[in-house]
Order: sequence, then structure tokens, then C-alpha cells
Amino acid sequence: MAFIPKSETTRTFIIETTADLFNKKGYAGTSVTDMEKVTGLTKGSIYGNFENKEDVALAAFDYNLDRLRKVIQNAVDLCDTSTDKLLAHVTVYYTKTTNHGGCPMQNTAVEADDTHEELRLKAASGLMMWKKDLMAIINKGIRENEFKADTDPGKTALIIIALIEGGILVGKATKNYVHMDTIFDAAKATIRQICI
Repeated sequence: MAFIPKSETTRTFIIETTADLFNKKGYAGTSVTDMEKVTGLTKGSIYGNFENKEDVALAAFDYNLDRLRKVIQNAVDLCDTSTDKLLAHVTVYYTKTTNHGGCPMQNTAVEADDTHEELRLKAASGLMMWKKDLMAIINKGIRENEFKADTDPGKTALIIIALIEGGILVGKATKNYVHMDTIFDAAKATIRQICI
């Protein structure tokens, strides 16, 4: 049996090349053959660097989530106001989630809610990080008198998340992106309603 090096470079390569695959096909829909095909590596090479398919899927989820969060943060960093920072979240999801198979939190949560607890927990954690990010922006907007003082940051953040994720779900399921536009417009209206 040939020696298979467990290098960080190889692990990173496997994660990056399987990330879109897992995001598009899900954990159950992704086979070892699929992973071999996209990486160009053998099963032995893949499992020489990961314990099993689940280990690859968990790492791919982390990569997908980190990639999405960086895109959002880059867009937010370009904004001056708290309003624009919140609107940037909507814009990024509207324009970027069609890349790489969609929102990794939604894709994973829908598939794993009753079938894979560890992946479900990762999706839940990602959503709660997003909620925390939105709440920080909303709290800053309240402190700087940009948002109404009686705004509930937690409730508002969850409504924004629900509208964004719901818009994506309805748009993808119906293949009618007018529905998605309508729901994303509601997310933008929610943001504008808290402005002073």
C-alpha cells in the first residue's frame, strides 16, 4: 500500500474542490465517486486526509460559510451608514448566493434538519453568527441615532434573516425570481422602517 501524506495543502485542496459539490448536492447526494471526480484524487488519497465523508462535508460547510461571510464583510466594509450595512447583507445574498450552489446554511439546514445532527448544528451556528452580526449593526445604528430607539435588534435581525432565506427558498423552488424580488424588497422595507 502506497504512503499517502496527510498534508495541510492536500486537505485544503480537497475542501476547496468539494465545497461547491457538497453545497449543491448535499451530504446524502454527494458520493465518494463525485469527490474523486472533482478532486482528481483516489478514495484512498481523500480518506488519507479525512476520516470519512462526513469529515469532508463538515470541513466543506465551514469553508462555504467562511467564504460567504467574507463576501458579506467585504461589502459591509464599503458602507458608511448602518442602514447601508444592513442593505449590503440583502444585496450580497441577492447577487452572490447563486454562486457556488446557494446559501450553505439554508442548503445544509434543509437537508440535515432530521438526518444529520452535526451538520444541522453547524447551519444553526452559522445563522446565529449572522444574527449576531446584524444585531451589532442595528445596535450601532441605535446608538448613533440612525435607527429608532425602540428597535428590537434580535427580532429585527431574525426578520431580516427569515426574509432573505425565505426569498431564496421561494425563488429557487418556483424558479420565479419575481417572487424572490418581492421578498427581498420586504427585507429592504424592514430595514428602512427602523430608520429615523
